[in-house]
Amino acid sequence: MQSKLIALLVAAGLSATSFAATEKFVLDATHTYPSFEVDHLGFSMARGFFKDTTGTLELDRSAKSGKLAAVIKTASLETGLAKRDEHLRSKDFFNTAEFPTATVKADSFKFDGEKPVEATGNLTMLGVTKPVTLKITPLRCDVRMGTDFVCGADVVTTIKRSDWGMKTYLPFIGDDVKIAVQVEAVKQK
Repeated sequence: MQSKLIALLVAAGLSATSFAATEKFVLDATHTYPSFEVDHLGFSMARGFFKDTTGTLELDRSAKSGKLAAVIKTASLETGLAKRDEHLRSKDFFNTAEFPTATVKADSFKFDGEKPVEATGNLTMLGVTKPVTLKITPLRCDVRMGTDFVCGADVVTTIKRSDWGMKTYLPFIGDDVKIAVQVEAVKQK
């Protein structure tokens, strides 16, 4: 009887340790900026970013697993030119009135040691969901300014905008869109 009790306690301790290995983070909206760039008539790269992004991240470094869920408010886009921003918010491009958000959900992570280097999942934009692979360059995990434990990274992917139904001005404005996200995520206690 005592050996069964000890075995039960050891098993409970092991499962508690495994559960405790999952770290939960919230994306810091003041330091997380999805940006995009696309070829403009072959002369230059048109660039912009989204100012309003929220989300969560879970990492289990020992199990080499993770989950990401992010919401981007598409009307928060900025390119530096108000007239262009309004056009990008129109039905020709992001159609922010009908589709106010784009979402990213990833639940398959690849690690190099304890650092995530790739995540695969889905991007939903304009009502269309397609798979994406996010390349992750981990920067640093540490206590930020003596307060919060934070992990930072650069995340990059390239999509074809036409796959999501965004076809205005093809081929003059490029189909390939590079998306780069500077991320800081605050560990939850």
